Amino acid sequence: MVPDVFDELKPQCAMLTRVAVVRLAVPVILAQAASATTGVVDTLVMGLQGDAADLAAVAVASVVFSFIYWSFGFLRMSTTGLAAQARGRGDADEVRAVLFRALGLGLLIGLAILALAAPLRGLAFASFATTPAVEALADGYFAARVWGAPACLGGIAVSGWLLGTGRTGAMLAFQVILNGINASLDVWFVAGLGWGPAGIGAGTAIAEWSALVFGLVLVRRSLVVPDRLFDRARLTALFAANRDILLRTLAILFSFAWFVRSGTLISTATTAGNEVLLQFIAVAAFVLDGFAFVAEKEAGEAHGAGDRARLLRAMRLTSEFAIACGLALSLLYLGAGGWVLDTFIRDVDARNVALAHLPWCAAVPLIGVVAWQLDGLFIGTTQGRALRNAALASAILYVGSDMLLRPAFGNDGVWAAFLAMYVFRAVTLGIYVPGLLRMLGK
Repeated sequence: MVPDVFDELKPQCAMLTRVAVVRLAVPVILAQAASATTGVVDTLVMGLQGDAADLAAVAVASVVFSFIYWSFGFLRMSTTGLAAQARGRGDADEVRAVLFRALGLGLLIGLAILALAAPLRGLAFASFATTPAVEALADGYFAARVWGAPACLGGIAVSGWLLGTGRTGAMLAFQVILNGINASLDVWFVAGLGWGPAGIGAGTAIAEWSALVFGLVLVRRSLVVPDRLFDRARLTALFAANRDILLRTLAILFSFAWFVRSGTLISTATTAGNEVLLQFIAVAAFVLDGFAFVAEKEAGEAHGAGDRARLLRAMRLTSEFAIACGLALSLLYLGAGGWVLDTFIRDVDARNVALAHLPWCAAVPLIGVVAWQLDGLFIGTTQGRALRNAALASAILYVGSDMLLRPAFGNDGVWAAFLAMYVFRAVTLGIYVPGLLRMLGK
C-alpha cells in the first residue's frame, strides 16, 4: 500500500544517528547516481556510436536543457524545504498543499516552455561558438527532447516532495524508472535506429513522461485537495523562496554554461573532452548530494520545530559521510578514470583532452563537498536570500577567474577557474551560517 502523508507525520523525537543518516542517504545516493546515468549513458552511447561532432552536440544541447529546466530547480528545492518544515511542525494539511502547489506550477511552466520552444532554442544556441554541423545535430536533440518539458518539471516537483517527507525509497524507485527507460531508449534509438543526437533527446522525453505517471502513482493517496491550498501567506512565502532560489540556480547554471562555452572557444575536441569529464563530476555531485539532501530534509524539519541542536547534529553527521565519500571519489577517479576514458571514448582527440585534464576533474569531489553541504543547509531552511547572494557573487568571481586564466593557460586555466568556483561558493555561503544559527536561538 502506498503510504498516506499522515503515515509520514510521526513524531520526530529520536536523535539522528549515523545509522539513520545511512538509511536515509543510501536510497538518495542510488537515486542520484541513477540520475547521473542519464548524462553518462548519453555520452557513452555517443562516444561509442558517434564522433566528436555528435559528442559536442549532445554537450551543448544538454547544457541548454539543464539551463532551462534547472532554472526552475526551485520546484525541487523549495518543495523539499517547505515540506520538511511543515512535517517538522506536524502540519499534514500543509504538507499536502506543498505537493499540489509544486506539481501544478511545474506542469504550467513546462507547457509554457513547450509553447516557446522556437525562440528559446534560438536564444540558447546563439551563445555557443559551435560549427554549423554541431549546431544542426544539437537542434535535432532539442526538437525531440522539448516535448518532455511538462513531465520533467512535474517530476522534479514530485521528487522534491518525496525527499522532503522522508520517502527516499520511493524517490529511488522514481529515478530508476526514469533512467532505466532513458538508457534503454538511448541504445535502441541511437545504436539500433541510427537517429544520433535526436534519438538521445527523444528517448529522454519519453522517459520523463513515463516517470511522471509512475510518480503520481507513488503519491496518489496524498493527492487530496488540502484546505489551505490557496492560503495567501503560504503562497507569498512560496513565491518569495522560489524567486530567490531561481536566481541562485540561474547563477550556478550560467557558471556551468560558461565552462562549456570556454571549451568551445578553444576547439571542438576540447568541448567534447570537457563534456566527458563533466559526467565524472555529475556522478560525484549526485552521490555527494545524497548526504546534502538528507541535510536538507533534517535541517528543514529542525527549522520547522525550532530545534537548533538537531540542526547542528544533522549537519555534522551528514558532513562526516560526505567528506569521506568525496575523498574516496577523488582517489577513484585518479586511479581508474584513465581506464574508463580509454575504454569508452572512441574519438582520439576528445579522449586525449579528457586524459590530460583528468587530475583537475578528480579534485572536484573533495573540494566541492563543502559547497554541496552548505547548499543542503540553506535549501532545507529555505534561506533564499543567502542562496541567491552567494551564488551571484560566486558566478561573478568565477567568470573573472576564467577570463584571467583561460587566455594564459588554455584548458588548464578553464579547469583551474572551474575548481575555484566551488571554493567561492563555500566561502560566500559560509558567511551566512552564523546568522542562520542565531535565528534558531541557543
